[in-house]
Amino acid sequence: MDNDRVLGSLILVGSLAGIAAYFWLLFLSPWVWLTIQVSALAAVGMMLLIIAWIGYTLATTPPPMPLEDFDFETELEEEETEEEEVEEEKD
Repeated sequence: MDNDRVLGSLILVGSLAGIAAYFWLLFLSPWVWLTIQVSALAAVGMMLLIIAWIGYTLATTPPPMPLEDFDFETELEEEETEEEEVEEEKD
């Protein structure tokens, strides 16, 4: 519990320091345009990276089994058996 509080405090202080540094870079430093360009590159790059990850996942995941290959009767019997076991445990 104590480690969680220390870690949380460090994250809070680090975030506030990051906000202060970003504010300084955007409004008070001579590198305003560079800061904006790097920020835009990071934002767009992260979005495109997420889209690439989704595309990779879609390309490498095998397709699901067609519904006609499922044996619904067996699945229904299993569910009924599980429900009966739960009811027996309650009694």
